[in-house]
Amino acid sequence: MTFVIPFPMIDPIMFEVGPIAVRWYGLAYVVGLVLAWRYVRRLAGGPPEVARLQDVDDFLVWATLGVIIGGRLGYALFYQPAYFLANPGAIVQTWTGGMSFHGGLLGVVVAGIIFVRRRKIDALAFGDMLACAAPIGLFLGRVANFVNSELWGRPTDVAWAVVFPNGGPQPRHPSQIYEASLEGVVLFAVLFILWRIPAVRDRPGTLIGVFLTGYSAARAFVELFRQPDAHIGFLLGGTTMGQWLSVPMLAVGLWFIFLGQRRS
Repeated sequence: MTFVIPFPMIDPIMFEVGPIAVRWYGLAYVVGLVLAWRYVRRLAGGPPEVARLQDVDDFLVWATLGVIIGGRLGYALFYQPAYFLANPGAIVQTWTGGMSFHGGLLGVVVAGIIFVRRRKIDALAFGDMLACAAPIGLFLGRVANFVNSELWGRPTDVAWAVVFPNGGPQPRHPSQIYEASLEGVVLFAVLFILWRIPAVRDRPGTLIGVFLTGYSAARAFVELFRQPDAHIGFLLGGTTMGQWLSVPMLAVGLWFIFLGQRRS
């Protein structure tokens, strides 16, 4: 018999007040944005002087809209385009689930570009601070995926396999925890250390590149253990949609590192 870890039966709904249900997944988004905002404020308070604390406070609203709108549109475009083209009204039904990190990232990028142009802030330097804080939200989001028993891994016989309530009787990789560890904890630690190195911090764009390359490499690796979305399945050569979306992200990240190192 294969040893498995019992799934912690945590109700996805934290509490309900009448018709309103507060879910752990939604709470992860809120807490992630708030903690990231506080961390960026801390970075902005030290050298180099990139933006005022008031600018950081104001951008929280822009970032929230970018994450939600971009994440939902990205999911509709990348993962279920046929369904949402036939049912465009379903795009706004975020409570039914379905968010894309790559779409959320693009949403924040668009919001950030508009914001820094309006405030006359160095875009790359501001982006470096945001990149350092992004793993906080990634960590909480992946933990919420685990609590929701979604985006689980492929069947396995490893000692830490988990039988998910809606994943069938087979023990599976807890791929959400793999992603939380790599995209969240490890990537945050790397960026935390690099920010404190003047030769890196004072070359705007470098940390954006490190975040993009680090995330794309971690995501592509964990996709080897993650079960593809049922409505998409495996793609060419046994690859997954997550891996395909990570390729251009990796290329852009390497370009940002090259660009940053050329700046003084």
